[in-house]
Amino acid sequence: MLKGKVLHPEILAGLASAGHLGKVLISDGNYPHNTAPNPRAKIVWANFAPGMVDAVTILKIVAQLVPIEDVAVMAPAMEGPYAMESDPPIWNDFRKVLKEESDFRGELTPHEKPEFNDLARDPSVCLVIATGEVQIYANILITIGVVR
Repeated sequence: MLKGKVLHPEILAGLASAGHLGKVLISDGNYPHNTAPNPRAKIVWANFAPGMVDAVTILKIVAQLVPIEDVAVMAPAMEGPYAMESDPPIWNDFRKVLKEESDFRGELTPHEKPEFNDLARDPSVCLVIATGEVQIYANILITIGVVR
């Protein structure tokens, strides 16, 4: 039995095997997990039920385990039924976690859905953690930094 705060063997293995500039996608419950990300990336299914486990909790776990160099998020649509006039509310939660749980001091970089999905298909995406997050535009792609 491990004594750490994280016991999930697939998350630990995925992060331990990733290196500098490896990417981790934390996806919401609406994300097309089998068709959008890098097909070689390990998918960890943490989406037990709607709202369980949420993306903010997973980001907190990941931020406590690896240094974070860059953060990309899926930007809201500019028009249509899912358009938003401002940042999705969950982005403030992401910012809070990054400030409190990591050494990352940059800004979230928004990318429109097609561009974000292209980033998620990149060979450097080594781990996808599928959450049960119910908020829309709660997809976040972190780039692992260097341990100092």
